[in-house]
Amino acid sequence: MPPEKTKSSAAGFAASGRATLIGSLPVADHREALALIFAHTPEIPLWPQLPANPREGMMSQFIEGLPGVVEGEKTYIDAGAEQFQEQLLRFFEAYLQESESPAPLPRSPFGVTRERAGGLYLLREECGSKPGIVAVKGQVTGPFTLLTGLTDQNQRLGYYDPTIREMAVKGLAMKAAWQVRFLKEMGLPVILFIDEPALAGLGSSSFISISLDDIGQDLREVIGAAQQAGGLAGVHVCANTDWNFLLSLPLDILSFDAYSYFDRLITCREQLLSLLDRGGIIAWGLVPTSEEEAIRKETADSLARRWEKQAALLAGGRWDLPALLRQTLITPSCGTGSLAPELARRVLALTRDLSASLRAKYL
Repeated sequence: MPPEKTKSSAAGFAASGRATLIGSLPVADHREALALIFAHTPEIPLWPQLPANPREGMMSQFIEGLPGVVEGEKTYIDAGAEQFQEQLLRFFEAYLQESESPAPLPRSPFGVTRERAGGLYLLREECGSKPGIVAVKGQVTGPFTLLTGLTDQNQRLGYYDPTIREMAVKGLAMKAAWQVRFLKEMGLPVILFIDEPALAGLGSSSFISISLDDIGQDLREVIGAAQQAGGLAGVHVCANTDWNFLLSLPLDILSFDAYSYFDRLITCREQLLSLLDRGGIIAWGLVPTSEEEAIRKETADSLARRWEKQAALLAGGRWDLPALLRQTLITPSCGTGSLAPELARRVLALTRDLSASLRAKYL
């Protein structure tokens, strides 16, 4: 089945080879993180996730408000707790009400608090004083990644419990919609990436019993919620995955590690061109983040040549490079939260300089 038509939910946004980031940064202070973001990706800033804060990990950041959550040395869902069923009933009542008539932002039960996403609130506070912003970017943990990283009280993956799976997917969908609405208050187009690193495990023995149809159903729900709230929805995978499957979804943006995995993705050239033909965007993760040697040896010029070779393979006479760049974002291959600060700053500088180099040459 072909993917659905890309929504025109952020009309007026042009990617045009601009630079943005993936999310995490290796600093402990949100103001310091935002200073780095505005210095390197001022046109499409994002709110920073700071792994140095234990509340800002991929799991803890978006489980707030889910029934049965127990946080401590290990985080899990206690579906056997006495109060779980009552909490679950209240959760689904809130979900139905929010779906039909979203609550004002401060009162929404699906908001992310400042305690878990201080960078989100600070971004909104600071953007008003910054010139030249064309869009803002947020992110949410994807349902497959959350549910294969979260267990119940018996250490069974949350994905395998239908009740936990349903509440987690619906909770993430509402959090995605809330975040888009929250960021849209700045009067700018909103990009929301759904971060799904666990999709790299598709086809492995660990997930052999999980069907692509089920994963797709969950992702469609989160994508649809973000789009209906008025955002552009992307999925980010920082390793290899089933690209045919991912490109069958109604994405606005595909974000991938182009430095290491372009040779895998290009096998789905026709599906990629279909994404572009319907107005979609490719977030080209050309700046390496996984190996120190690669980070140190690459330059903006070497990465620009890499993009030109990759883009020529994709275009294949059907597109020219300027047209392709107009539907391209330039990003690091993944977040920089696990890097030494010096290396993270080099990644950010390369992202900025690569974008500037390509835009100067082709646009």
